[in-house]
Amino acid sequence: MTPAEIPLRAPSSVTAATTATDVTRGEVEQVERALIDASTRVPVLVFYASAVIWLLLGTFLAGFTSIKMHMPDLLSGVSYLTYGRIRPAHMNVMLYGWASMVGIGTAIWLMARLCRTTLRHPLLLVAGAGFWNLGVFVGLLGILAGDSTGYQWLEFPPYAAAILFVAYTLIVSWAVLMFRFRREGHIYITQWYLLGAFLWFPWLYGATQVMLFVVPVQGVLQASVNWWYSNNLLFLWFGSIGLGSAYYMIPKVIGRPVYSYHLAAIGFWTYALFAGWTGMQRLVDGPFPAWMITASIAATIFTIIPVATVGLNHHMTMRGHFGLMRYSPTLRFTVFGAIAYTVFSVVGVIISLRSMAGYVQFTEAHVGYSHLGLYAFFTMVMFGSMYYIVPRLVGREWRYASLIKLHFWASAYGAMLMILMLLVGGIVQGRDLNNATLSFTESTQSILPYLRGRSLSGMLLTIGHLVFAFHFGIMMFGLGRAASLPTFLNPQEPEGHGTH
Repeated sequence: MTPAEIPLRAPSSVTAATTATDVTRGEVEQVERALIDASTRVPVLVFYASAVIWLLLGTFLAGFTSIKMHMPDLLSGVSYLTYGRIRPAHMNVMLYGWASMVGIGTAIWLMARLCRTTLRHPLLLVAGAGFWNLGVFVGLLGILAGDSTGYQWLEFPPYAAAILFVAYTLIVSWAVLMFRFRREGHIYITQWYLLGAFLWFPWLYGATQVMLFVVPVQGVLQASVNWWYSNNLLFLWFGSIGLGSAYYMIPKVIGRPVYSYHLAAIGFWTYALFAGWTGMQRLVDGPFPAWMITASIAATIFTIIPVATVGLNHHMTMRGHFGLMRYSPTLRFTVFGAIAYTVFSVVGVIISLRSMAGYVQFTEAHVGYSHLGLYAFFTMVMFGSMYYIVPRLVGREWRYASLIKLHFWASAYGAMLMILMLLVGGIVQGRDLNNATLSFTESTQSILPYLRGRSLSGMLLTIGHLVFAFHFGIMMFGLGRAASLPTFLNPQEPEGHGTH
């Protein structure tokens, strides 16, 4: 292992049984990892740099969107800055610009490492990144120009979607090649999730584009297709990449294997089985066949099975090592995201029940639920992955531990405050909407304090994102620390010195 890859606590002793063969094997593995990382350097950094740029733009749009929720007259005379355009522009930039690109970049590196083979045709991935950026840029301009499709998380006009599909074809071609030429042996848990994500996304995106734009379905079926896509984009695309990354990062940092391979298998296959049936629970009391909504509610409840198995697996893997979160940036972000995944799933079950859905339907509670999955879970895991992967690509360590801590606390507190404001505000909003004695205008006033609190939380997230982008820029320009050890959040204490 290279010095940068040692567990945070070194073994207490080195046995005399270490042989020349062991040393040779370690040296060979070290060279293999170096070659693999070198082969992935350009495409992964292209995806990461693009993702960070979109993150900053999406953050600006998010702040503007949040402010317009309680100050609707702000720049209301500018057509392309109206809420109906800024809100979908923000969401699509974050979904396809930030989240998808950082997820693909992380998946590239993980797959190369786990397949134990150098990356073939890296320029194919660079071309894919170029087309993906083009698709997001064209789609953003289309939305701001008023050419939105009007479908949730599918607002990019069809010509932008076509560019994205070309880009993804280039990317998934690489994924197939990489797995085809993998080193023979064990297929890791992370590979299951990443392969699933790469196969599920084109199915979701392609099928939805056909059913809504190529050979469009009619009437209320359009809403059902839209919500099926939105929910499964969150579960099968972002969720799979996030869980796969967590399954790699947690054991890697603490230096021990995953607690149970069998629990991991149960978690993956039940996740694949039940997640695809969800989405229709967003349409409770709508003009849809009862069996469709009931099936989605049941499937959402059954997702507790993969949630419980994954959560138990992560907890048992971390048992006895939670103190290492004091030192490791990757571990701190990833564990936060893993916990948020459990909370996200539990909240999803609660708000999908008919009694609760009828109460919070069409409120900010569903927005809070989406932020819980997209930010508190997925984005935090991606931040943790970048803190681990980037130093191995640029040959430098993160320069300032203080900036990493500021990024974490600003992001963690900002995300928790935003989700709390939206969930609680959504419940209050639902209560007032169901109060027949209040006019609609009066019922909307109760949500305003919570929307202002959301804008405040957005300021914390903005600080975190600016700090992270600055620190990432330092790494990209080769100004990181030339050190042999990772950047620890706190100085390491002697073994047995107090409790962490």
